[in-house]
Amino acid sequence: MVNDYWKSEDYALHARYVSQLSEEVMRDLAPQRGEQILDLGCGDGVLAEVLMGLGCDVVGIDSSASLVEAARGRGVEVRLGDAQAIEDDAAFDAIFSNAALHWMLEQTALSQRVFRALKPGGRFVAEMGGTGNIAQIRAAMTGALAEIGIAFADRNPWTFPTPEEHRALLEKIGFRVTKCALRDRPTLLPTDVHGWFATFSQGILSDLDLDRREAVIDRMVELCRPELCDAAGKWTVDYVRLNFVAEKPALSEI
Repeated sequence: MVNDYWKSEDYALHARYVSQLSEEVMRDLAPQRGEQILDLGCGDGVLAEVLMGLGCDVVGIDSSASLVEAARGRGVEVRLGDAQAIEDDAAFDAIFSNAALHWMLEQTALSQRVFRALKPGGRFVAEMGGTGNIAQIRAAMTGALAEIGIAFADRNPWTFPTPEEHRALLEKIGFRVTKCALRDRPTLLPTDVHGWFATFSQGILSDLDLDRREAVIDRMVELCRPELCDAAGKWTVDYVRLNFVAEKPALSEI
């Protein structure tokens, strides 16, 4: 099991917008009553709970024990484990993911497992970070870590592909891709960018002692301030999202 650096209470406070801004991916999914759906990287289960309310049979998977506990508290059936290691065979009508795939570096192996886990005619529908996502955040991380002799590139946990790269990856596996597109989505934070770093960068900074970690976060905040903070003290992060819909051919098409 991977180390768990997530805290469900921090996620709920600083990152609730992740589920609140899911209109496009939920529209792409178009869930139907009775469908069997796997929520890949389900987090604290907010969207899985929505799908259950629509009459879908939902299973979630997430690697964070804290987030899994929160999801189970919502009544969601959740597996604790690495979403990149699913081993289901033709079990799901749809596999859905919101803001989780960019944390999974083995994209080809993951997509192959998703293909296998879908029923013929099933669909893989996701929203993830795309090329250019959180560019200012990453620049601040790069600068602050360089000042203490650490290369951010050596511990970067994310992959943010271009639409062309991701379409080619999915099509090589056998998917028919009906949508794969970038969109800018500047996002006003509910708290501030310090809360963002405290929520999302703990794994990146996990080898630093608490005082040094806090000092690095403070430095990243200051490096971000000119570009991301307005005169009223409101923080807006430069999100870029990649939304895709990929279908596994039906038996009649094989």
